[in-house]
Amino acid sequence: ALLCLATLSPATLQAQDRVISSLGRIEPAGGVIRLAGPSGLGSVIMELRVNEGDQVKQGDVIALLDSYPVRQADLDRLNAELLNNRKQLQREQKLKQSMASSASKIEGLELNVKAAQAAVAAAKAMLNLSTVRAPKDAQVLYVHAYPGERVGVEGVVELGDTSKMYAIAEVYETDIIEVKVGQTAQVSSPALAAPVSGTVERIGMKVGRMDVLGMDPVAEADARVIEVDILLDEAAAVSALTNLQVEVEITP
Repeated sequence: ALLCLATLSPATLQAQDRVISSLGRIEPAGGVIRLAGPSGLGSVIMELRVNEGDQVKQGDVIALLDSYPVRQADLDRLNAELLNNRKQLQREQKLKQSMASSASKIEGLELNVKAAQAAVAAAKAMLNLSTVRAPKDAQVLYVHAYPGERVGVEGVVELGDTSKMYAIAEVYETDIIEVKVGQTAQVSSPALAAPVSGTVERIGMKVGRMDVLGMDPVAEADARVIEVDILLDEAAAVSALTNLQVEVEITP
C-alpha cells in the first residue's frame, strides 16, 4: 500500500483531497411551501381544486373553505345595495338640474354610496379569507386536507417550484473552506438511474446540526455542518423526488 501511494504524484493527491463528500437532500427552488388557509386553523375544506402533481400559477385558486358561501352571499347583498344607492344618487342629480332636489339630499346620498363602497371592499376582503390561492407558480407536491377535513398545522397543500431543483448538501464545518461558488458537484442515490450533475450556487452563512443522517451507525448525529445549495442540471430527473436523501461530491 505504501508503494502504491509513493507512485501517486503530489498533484494527484492534492486533487483527491479537494473532493468534498457529504449527505444532502433534494428540494425545489425556494424550498417546500406549506400553504395554510387564510382563516387559520380549524377551517374546513369545502372544495379542493387541485391534485398532486398539478402545475399552478400565482393567484390560482387551490381550495375554498366552508365559510365561502356565506361570505359570497354577503358580498352579493352589499353589491346590490351599492347599485341601489348609486341609482338613487343619479336620480337626485338629474332632479337637481331642474331645482327639484336639494344639495343636502344629494350630499347624504353621496355619503351612502361611499359607505356602501367601503362595505363591499370589506366583504371582498372577508371572501378572500375563504379562498386559498397559490402564492407563486409551482407544482402541487402533496395534499394534506381534502373536502370535509379541517386544516391542521401542516396546512392545505405543499407546493414547490420544480422547474429548478437543488441538492442541499450538508458540508462539515471543517470542509467548508474548500467549497466555492461555481464548483461542480455530482449527486447520486439508489433511487436515481444515473448521477445528476450540478453547480454550487450558494454557501450558507450559519453552522447548524446535521439534518440528513446516513445508514452509518457511528455517524455523528450532532455534527456541525453548513448547507450548500447546488443547482442541478437536470431538474426533470429529480422533480418527483423532493426530500430524497442523496450523496454529494463537490469538486473544483
